[in-house]
Amino acid sequence: MTRSRSLAALVLLGLCWAVTVPLNKVAVSSGHHPIGLIFWQLAICAAFTGLYLGLRGKLPRFGTALAGHCLVIALLGSILPFSFIYRAISQLPAGIVAIVIATVPMFALVISLSIRIEAFSPVRLAGVLLGAIAVVILVGPDASLPDPDKAVFVLVAVLAYFCYGLEGNYVAWRAFRGYGPIQVICGASVVGALITGPVAWFSGAWVDLPGPWDNPERALVLAALIHAFIYAGYLWLVGATSPVFASQIAYVVTLGGVFFSALLLDERYSYWAFLALGLMMAGLFLVHPRQHRPGKPPYPAD
Repeated sequence: MTRSRSLAALVLLGLCWAVTVPLNKVAVSSGHHPIGLIFWQLAICAAFTGLYLGLRGKLPRFGTALAGHCLVIALLGSILPFSFIYRAISQLPAGIVAIVIATVPMFALVISLSIRIEAFSPVRLAGVLLGAIAVVILVGPDASLPDPDKAVFVLVAVLAYFCYGLEGNYVAWRAFRGYGPIQVICGASVVGALITGPVAWFSGAWVDLPGPWDNPERALVLAALIHAFIYAGYLWLVGATSPVFASQIAYVVTLGGVFFSALLLDERYSYWAFLALGLMMAGLFLVHPRQHRPGKPPYPAD
């Protein structure tokens, strides 16, 4: 894949992901429990991708190996990060959560260095340090949050994006050959729904989505459909480039998330938040890999 096409895919996926930031904020506004929301997101994603694959006669055939692979993708790509994201975004402005998204490539780089997928560079390490300083600014007293007592939820959001860093490196390290990204997303969504559905039902976290719909329910469904597209595209991009290159989707998601949150939710931010945003962007620029790595995607086309 050429660099221009890689960048075009990065921007398109990033803008779609950015729209889901305020949508997630709306989805939790009615007090729905995160586990219940995650179940419906996975169930909708499974239905949407399953219908697409079924019409093309490409539904995945589950075996022990594929089920295990999908379990890891479900945990690192949906269940764990969205448990943290929904908790954080219920307490924080959506734009602040969008700024923290920029830590994804920084985590991806640190993990890639530890397993030797990426080469060490002092400049890129400086980018990681700038990202860490930005997080400190976000959690600092009287800095960027409406309520300083909510600072701990910034760290909760950080945990979510650490999961994405793990997932990107897992995909680069152990892609499941023979299955396309949409097939993997479908399988991971099925596995995730089978896990979260009973948990939501028996823990009292169930969300009665078939009931009357209001803005939170509409936002949940729309975000789930967008998530299916983003997730498949992200996994494909990881294999076509590298985990650190693909994780730079955070550039677009962070800036777009702040913009869409201000536009759709009428959020306003302090100058501390914009300072943190600037440091994140500078950190992302430094983390940016100096060379684009061509290569065959680990997943064939669906």
